[in-house]
Amino acid sequence: MSPLRRVVVVGASLAGLRAAEALRRSGYAGELVLVGDEPHLPYDRPPLTKQLLTGGWRPEQTTLPVAPGLDVTWRLGVPAGGLDVSAHTVHLADGARLHYDGVVLATGARARPWPGPTTPAGVHTIRGLDDAAAVAETLPRARRLLVVGAGFLGGEVAAAARAIGVAVTLVEPRDWPLLGPAGPHVGRFVAALHRANGVDLRLGAGVRRFTGNGRGELTGAELTDGTNVEADLAVLALGAKPNIEWLAGSGLVTDGGLVCDEYCRPLRDDGRPAPHVVAAGDLTRWPHPLAGNELISLGHWSNAAEQADAAAQTLLQPDTTPRYRPVPSFWSDLYGVRMRSVGLPHLADTSETAEHDEANHRLVVTYRRNGQLVGALTANRTSRLAPFRAEIQRRLTSMDPSPLPV
Repeated sequence: MSPLRRVVVVGASLAGLRAAEALRRSGYAGELVLVGDEPHLPYDRPPLTKQLLTGGWRPEQTTLPVAPGLDVTWRLGVPAGGLDVSAHTVHLADGARLHYDGVVLATGARARPWPGPTTPAGVHTIRGLDDAAAVAETLPRARRLLVVGAGFLGGEVAAAARAIGVAVTLVEPRDWPLLGPAGPHVGRFVAALHRANGVDLRLGAGVRRFTGNGRGELTGAELTDGTNVEADLAVLALGAKPNIEWLAGSGLVTDGGLVCDEYCRPLRDDGRPAPHVVAAGDLTRWPHPLAGNELISLGHWSNAAEQADAAAQTLLQPDTTPRYRPVPSFWSDLYGVRMRSVGLPHLADTSETAEHDEANHRLVVTYRRNGQLVGALTANRTSRLAPFRAEIQRRLTSMDPSPLPV
């Protein structure tokens, strides 16, 4: 049993909910407070760009189940405004102050906004439930959707729109979709998928500016290659920014995210972990051995859930918890093709196509760094992932297994 009397979890999305569940599952019986900036109970994000956009789900169907015995005090619709580590206090935007004996930081990330001038009405981002619901309401009536960014999220939005018959232009400034996270082999494969499903894919060009009519409504965009595209609805898929601004003045290190050690403990300016503070999910950066212990950040569903569990264990058992060294996994579905990955493909210095069956949309790509396997990605070949995961896991297990230093 833990001596903690009150734990505050800041962030009421997947990572926050999983951290609360892990605390209870591990025997924590004290007060548990969950703070969230949105008015909604925790919900699942993957369906936002899939089932919700196609009309297959209603917004309430994305709500994550909350066990009746979780015994949580909810503080929803109130963002966190600050953290006082020395006073063990979370400051809320409404002026309230929550004292804690332990705190879990899980405020996630938000969609990266358009960097240029104000956009016309009809240009959206998708990160939260309200964002997706707004696009889902308008999408069936759209004449043409413009998606800016051909990463996983942008690709899923394009696929959802095509599933309900909406014309789509997909713009990507790099040479191939998914070039950064998955490399050229996957990029060419995904580009062919988009085009086979009727997407007007524009590669090597970005959006210079959006255009609108006299009523301030979107009419299209001017691209950097000098061409123009028509659209009455647009979705920006430009990546995410960690929600770390509220931690200014806390003494915690924020550098492209909340910097943590291998035990999910945020680091202070002096390089030491903050006492009784842990973190999980999309706001974190921490050292991973596959990256040579350089800091990484993962915006994956699986990482949010697994890191939340690890953070809870560190909070309750600080002297015996293991290092957080996951084999990350990720999935996406495009036009009925199931794409799955393990490891960290983006770290690779070389990649190799092990299988490519164009007729059946099958693909297996392996990724290596300094000759060592760091990741694998499959399309319609999920069963092929297990040996790659096992090889990466064996490598991680062979590394220093020492427990957390006292």
